[in-house]
Amino acid sequence: MTVVVISFIVCLLFFLGVGIASARRRKNTSEDYLLASRSIGPRVVAISAVATNNSGFMFVGLIGATYVEGVSALAMMLGWVLGDYAAWVVGIPKMLRMRSEEAGSATIPAFLGHGLEGGQKVVKIAGLIILAFLGTYAAAQLTAGSKALHAIFGWDLVVGAVLGALIVVAYCFSSGIRASIWTDVAQSVVMLVAMNLLLLVGISDAGGPAALWASLAAIDPQLVNIVPKNVPFGFAMFCLGWLAAGFGVVGQPHIMVRAMAIDSAENMASARRVYVVWNVLFSISAVGVGLTARLLLPETAGFDAELAMPTLSLQVLHPVLVGVVLAGLFAATMSTADSQVLSCSAALTQDLLPRPGATHYYNKAGTIVVTAIVLTLALMGSSVFALVVLAWAGLAASLGPLLVIRCLGRSITTATAIAMMLGGLLAVLGWKYGLGYGTGLYEALPGMLAGFAIYAVGNAISDRGVEGEAT
Repeated sequence: MTVVVISFIVCLLFFLGVGIASARRRKNTSEDYLLASRSIGPRVVAISAVATNNSGFMFVGLIGATYVEGVSALAMMLGWVLGDYAAWVVGIPKMLRMRSEEAGSATIPAFLGHGLEGGQKVVKIAGLIILAFLGTYAAAQLTAGSKALHAIFGWDLVVGAVLGALIVVAYCFSSGIRASIWTDVAQSVVMLVAMNLLLLVGISDAGGPAALWASLAAIDPQLVNIVPKNVPFGFAMFCLGWLAAGFGVVGQPHIMVRAMAIDSAENMASARRVYVVWNVLFSISAVGVGLTARLLLPETAGFDAELAMPTLSLQVLHPVLVGVVLAGLFAATMSTADSQVLSCSAALTQDLLPRPGATHYYNKAGTIVVTAIVLTLALMGSSVFALVVLAWAGLAASLGPLLVIRCLGRSITTATAIAMMLGGLLAVLGWKYGLGYGTGLYEALPGMLAGFAIYAVGNAISDRGVEGEAT
């Protein structure tokens, strides 16, 4: 165990060093703290976006879900990746980069409300939504990191969450989003190599791919069935729901802000190609590790499936590599958490409680406040997978449709914009908790459809009003 601890600390210090090194390019301005002065290269932006998109969800939540559900998790991720890619192909990130710079907007809420009469209402509602759902999302990352430390070292979950919160503040204070982006890249490379090494060793211990498949089928035939058990609307609608989830990336401020930070909108196509390749590699690897863990770690009473990756690492890898895997997993979740905390603190200091003439130190104060809130949520404890999918759907439905409309340059009234955000959010909550259909059709789809439907109705009413005035 001593070797594991030393390896873990060395790797963690390396990741922290990368974040601190980014401070050499720091400028003491709010735009640099929040957007890295819009100077990040396309490949770095792409890998950082993939890491921020996944991390705790993929390394803890998805692997745990695969352990329980089997290969049907692959169908879920296939829809997610395709929907995500569609958002990039349509060009939403590129349009956001161009239009946000034209508007002089450093945050997603500021962009959503820009140019609207009474637009500050839109800004503040969007800011509140980000604080609520992205704060919950960040709490899931701290929970994921603390679970990993608990699985290897047996540390209390509170210790892991507090350590994670301290690292988040360190990342943020070193150079804002630039530190987050740089560490994302370092962690992504380490985690992709470590996860595939874990997968290869695990498959070898299982006797090869064919033996793994046969053994899983013997445990439970459902584990090798691509169609999940509870799909009341059919498999096609199940996949469509997760396709919408992937497209819901347009409503995730911590990911979209990376598009705003790229050095040029013209480099977005290059970023898109790198983004999809890394996304596919991570998804396949995570599902593979989950399936391998299901065989090599027999299900027992009280076993937490979301601890499958660190537990499997401890069983099949050399202690040095266990430390590398753990450090990569822990640091990746913290880096994603700091991206989300930065977006939340931006919403707090720039959108909800703006102060004329405030410096980047005001943003840092907001970071401390938000981190304290996120840590409190994490200490309450919950499933990483459940927290992430709810937060993702809420953000996708409330902010996604409106951001698409604003990126396309379509006319919209403040009332319609507010109705889109609130209507999409209510549709998500109603679908999941009111009707209880979330397992058969992911709530992001009805939520986003509700947002676009509200826009269509609001736009039609607005057009009739203009026609009436003309006559």
